[in-house]
Amino acid sequence: MNLQQDAPHCYPHPAVTTDIVIFTIRMQKLELLLIKRSGPPHKGKWALPGGFVNPDEDLECCALRELEEETGIAGVYLEQLYTFGKPQRDPRERVISVAYYALVPSDTLQVRAASDAAEVAWFPFDALPQLAFDHQEIVAVAHQRLAAKLDYSTIAFQFMPEKFTLGELQAVYEIARGEALDKRNFRKWILALDRIEETGETRREGNHRPAKLYRAKSRGKVEIIR
Repeated sequence: MNLQQDAPHCYPHPAVTTDIVIFTIRMQKLELLLIKRSGPPHKGKWALPGGFVNPDEDLECCALRELEEETGIAGVYLEQLYTFGKPQRDPRERVISVAYYALVPSDTLQVRAASDAAEVAWFPFDALPQLAFDHQEIVAVAHQRLAAKLDYSTIAFQFMPEKFTLGELQAVYEIARGEALDKRNFRKWILALDRIEETGETRREGNHRPAKLYRAKSRGKVEIIR
């Protein structure tokens, strides 16, 4: 065995980044948080928040740090999505990106541009601008994961405020999936999961009778539905 050839410095060391897909629902639309890049490459283009991982930094810590530095958002639940590593995805060097995604209620967010972001803004999922790097692909994969996970987990609750009606919860499922759901079947299904509970309060929605308010039993935690 040639020890010199097997030494770590003899192997290439690609750079590693994290990119974060932040979904929310605003004005009855699924929206995505983007930053406008202030420097090259792709200066002036919209992109996902993210950046390079420090040598002594955990991947998720990097994602949380970059998210806060570029958008001002902190304390959100992140889930690892996928690893993107096509050789030419970044013109600067060989860069491998570990993508994360998060679902957040819009009423809890106060975004601001910082770090290398010239601007930060929400965009409707169905009307996104042309994105930098391969971020269009990352967004598509994140949406596919979100739509699929609605059926076997409580991930939709991440969109909800502390208290909500069943109608509001159903609207989240419909917006995220892009299709209408039968009201009776949805309510029967969601209550049978035993993942939400009544608060004892009601809220009037328009001219309809007051609707019961519910809350998630495990707020801030995504559970797999067996």
